Amino acid sequence: MIEDLVTVKRSKKAKRLALRLDPVERVINLVVPQKMSIEKAYFFAMEHEEWVRKTLDNLPSPIAFTNGATLPIFGDTITLDITIDEELKRTRLKQYDDVLCVNTYQSDPTNRIVTHLKKIARAGLADIASDKADQIDKTILNVSVRDTKSRWGSCSSDGSISFSWRLIFAPYCAIDYVVAHEVAHMIHMDHSKQFWEVCEKLSCDYSAGKRWVKKHGNELMRYG
Repeated sequence: MIEDLVTVKRSKKAKRLALRLDPVERVINLVVPQKMSIEKAYFFAMEHEEWVRKTLDNLPSPIAFTNGATLPIFGDTITLDITIDEELKRTRLKQYDDVLCVNTYQSDPTNRIVTHLKKIARAGLADIASDKADQIDKTILNVSVRDTKSRWGSCSSDGSISFSWRLIFAPYCAIDYVVAHEVAHMIHMDHSKQFWEVCEKLSCDYSAGKRWVKKHGNELMRYG
């Protein structure tokens, strides 16, 4: 039944029905305007049931942060070595070459690992962004990372840039493209022809990076 395939989300802002994939929660949200009947909403979903099933079936398998899991981090492959010791009072993380050692008292240290990876993401993305900003004689006010679901980055008019921390799992051309995209907004806060020219100039492989993000971006949500 279609009711088992979608999650209803009432919205005061929505003006029309919509089906939207939440790649983090791995569900299809049926967005319903506040005053619209649920019957009409489910009928709409039934008309698109083939798309719903295909989208859910094509979701990549999740990759949990468990012992032995391998993660692509800024182009390098890192293996998690997790040791659980209930007598420990705090979780300690230390990276040795291509191994991230996690000594913990927690049965599931996912949140602690995410915190560690966010620090790596912010430092690495800030370095790339700063280098690109120098190329256009701009100064970045601040770089932050968030766990966004639909945007890989954003840039404010004051020079503050934010990125999805999950970008670290992408190939370098995609990371580089997203950073170039946001830094280019420091000159053009729109998506004009001039903006895309700056974005391409700042990218190491503009076409490959843009293509990967568009085609495979949702795959980054499977980690964790």
